[in-house]
Amino acid sequence: MTTGTKRASGAGTKGVPRVEREQEILQLASVAFGTAGFAATNVADVAREAGISKPLVYNYFGSKEGLYAACLDAAGSLLADEIERIARGDAVGIERGLRTMEGMFAVLEDRRHVWRLLHDRTAPTTGRVADVVAQHTARIDKLAHEGVHELLALAGVTDELDVSAMTATWLGIVDSLMDWWVAHPDQGAEQMARRVGRLVGALLVDANRSES
Repeated sequence: MTTGTKRASGAGTKGVPRVEREQEILQLASVAFGTAGFAATNVADVAREAGISKPLVYNYFGSKEGLYAACLDAAGSLLADEIERIARGDAVGIERGLRTMEGMFAVLEDRRHVWRLLHDRTAPTTGRVADVVAQHTARIDKLAHEGVHELLALAGVTDELDVSAMTATWLGIVDSLMDWWVAHPDQGAEQMARRVGRLVGALLVDANRSES
């Protein structure tokens, strides 16, 4: 069917450039996936919210899994980019860890659904989704290992198994704190950053008392 006028190359529906339309779909789908979960999210509902047809969503992303993978990729990049930004700054040791947490809280302040999206147990564990998860997990794990290695080196600890164990511990702590925060929507990013600072400070004080 012709419309009488040709859309510019790369344009989407209703004259909206394809890139802009894709971003709109991703934003709406991310909220849906991060709120209801992969299994309960319907592509038709996402399409309706975006004011487009379901076939167009499939045309852009191939499948529901493809749409979810694209949402995951954007979410993973959002967090990894922020963690890397802080890693390339001047903070070291405990301070780097605290700033990392502060940055994560800040970047997810108004989009906590992103964290739920990244930890959806109903999501596929194979194919494109698994590839995207592995890609961003590897990037974040590498940054965590780098920070922990730096922290332990300051204390004279260089054993690689010690670094590996502490990296796993740190990642577990981060996940637990983020899960707690997402479950308490009344707590803002600044409040949470201060809370983590207090908790870490209390642990350090206790450790110093034990050594004295």
